[in-house]
Amino acid sequence: MIWNLPNTLTTLRLLAAPMVAVMFLFFPRFYADWFALVLFVGAAITDWFDGYLARAWKQQTKLGAMLDPIADKAMVVIALMVIIGFSSWKASLVLPATMILFREVFVSGLREFLGDVAGTLAVTKLAKWKTTLQMIAIAVLFSQGVFEHYSATAGGLGWKLMAARWSGGVGLVLLWAAAGLTLMTGWDYFRKALPHLKETV
Repeated sequence: MIWNLPNTLTTLRLLAAPMVAVMFLFFPRFYADWFALVLFVGAAITDWFDGYLARAWKQQTKLGAMLDPIADKAMVVIALMVIIGFSSWKASLVLPATMILFREVFVSGLREFLGDVAGTLAVTKLAKWKTTLQMIAIAVLFSQGVFEHYSATAGGLGWKLMAARWSGGVGLVLLWAAAGLTLMTGWDYFRKALPHLKETV
């Protein structure tokens, strides 16, 4: 059965990815920050549940295997686009985000080129940690917007401004750490693909 619960969760995560950006088109900033954070965190949680349930219930399908990495990449790419856009293109955010996006495009291109031997680039545990760290970093950065705009609507409460600064700083550190893991896994995939790239056409 293709449309089992794990695949449904993966599909919902994929659909949630663009909705994170859409929130900022239709709602005031404070509500958009909240909605985007809740959507992103909820979708990120399904990333664990869909794989776990698929294995536990023996409902692994080719559709799920195809949709899962696409949903992950869509979530990360769109969320980073939103965060960078509202950060006024701060270099401290743009650089790690660029590293992450470059790696994702590069590895996707490698997998597409390798075709039938793309199994050589099976997802590693380090890559799973990379994805987890990316999602945590993005969630923390979204929370910065929640604190910033909530404080503006609640009389400028000092602790919320402090929370905004801390969440921004912690989120930035986590994003750089995620970028480092991203490059490490990208190099690992390239190293594994290299023997196939040396073959003559």
